[in-house]
Amino acid sequence: MKPSLPQGTRDFSSTVLRKRNFIFQTIKSVFELYGFEPLETPAMENTETLLGKYGDEGDKLIFKILNNGLDNPAKKESAKADFDLVLEGKTNKGITERALRYDLTIPFARYVAMNHGQLSLPFKRYQMQPVWRADRPQRGRYREFYQCDADVAGSTSLLHEIELSLIYSSVFEKLGVPVAININNRKILNALANLCGGEDRMTSITVAIDKLDKIGIEKVKEELISRGLNIEQVAIVESFISIEGSNEEKLEKLDEMFNSDEIGKQGIAELRHILSAVQQTTLNQQLVIDLSLARGLNYYTGSIFEVKATGVQMGSIGGGGRYDDLTGLFGVKGIAGVGISFGVDRIYDVMDELGIFPESIQKGTTVLFFNTGSEEEKHILKMAQELRSKGISTEIFHEATKFDKQFKYAERKNIPYVVIIGSKEIEAGTCMVKNLLKSTQVEINASELAQRLMENKL
Repeated sequence: MKPSLPQGTRDFSSTVLRKRNFIFQTIKSVFELYGFEPLETPAMENTETLLGKYGDEGDKLIFKILNNGLDNPAKKESAKADFDLVLEGKTNKGITERALRYDLTIPFARYVAMNHGQLSLPFKRYQMQPVWRADRPQRGRYREFYQCDADVAGSTSLLHEIELSLIYSSVFEKLGVPVAININNRKILNALANLCGGEDRMTSITVAIDKLDKIGIEKVKEELISRGLNIEQVAIVESFISIEGSNEEKLEKLDEMFNSDEIGKQGIAELRHILSAVQQTTLNQQLVIDLSLARGLNYYTGSIFEVKATGVQMGSIGGGGRYDDLTGLFGVKGIAGVGISFGVDRIYDVMDELGIFPESIQKGTTVLFFNTGSEEEKHILKMAQELRSKGISTEIFHEATKFDKQFKYAERKNIPYVVIIGSKEIEAGTCMVKNLLKSTQVEINASELAQRLMENKL
């Protein structure tokens, strides 16, 4: 059988991994500058932990893990009806009790709910781990992908929204990715639902307008009609998401639209506060009110964010928001939270398309010692260890063979320096160094090798 990968998953070569690790390290360094601490949670959670937290659409994308013991054909046949329900987002403990995590936010909320008595609040954590979604694979969308999250639990202060905005700005500045950081507020969307017949319309409206970029305004209107809104209510939603202008002009139009709705006025005031606080920072030109931004996840309650790269055709590369009672889903009330996420896979694709990865991150092995025989190998091993002790990445070819084969190995791995030491060089205390990038060759004292490599004088 020809080997293959599950659809929506990938292998990563060393070239790709070095680029990905550059992104991870950049994000991690900024998280830690703002006082966030690392956390890891299991790849799988109890199904009941995940279901019902992402809306009906999200529940259908959760990868469920079948319980052991269902490999018997008779059992599978008798459970067929239940399997169909499970695939539609339902659960059945006889079939599946666990699922792969859909994101990092709900596992974080579960962790806080289980450990809140031991945590110093506000608890600021970052997490960099893979998540899984049974989505249709396409460019920038995978079934297995990494998220990098930063969340704060135990505070309602808008200072966190401001600092999370600054984290976004700082990370993408360091990566060299031009972005727009879009912001909206779920309280404003709640007020919109009130205008359209009541709070029970909230999910129908947010799920529909969250698809605006993908399906366009006419399809959004059709979906709103199918979800029970009438023509007048659809017209209100259309006028809302059609508001244009500067941030201040948008806020003024929102003031007019929701002048009698208290929850709407709260959301507008929060937007004003955040935008005012960042006016004197580098973020000032990046933070943009986007009223079509809904983030159709049920747990958001306040500010919501979405980051998009400018000049590149790609979906969002980051997102997040405020969730003032997320741990309440697990029976622990009163712990507010807010967080953001980076989509590393999409960020990689954007940087690759723009060609902005630094060349220096592709540095691998610096020196290859040719293998010239079993006796010489002992001497070479000692020299290789000396180079490694000084931080110089070093390899010894695994067998004494033709130089042509050893040269080809160095060339395939883009190793810049080859060192050749035979019995004559050992006796003389020298070594022959070939610089494959410059096509030069020099014989030097073996004792000088490390220093000259570090000073780039070969």
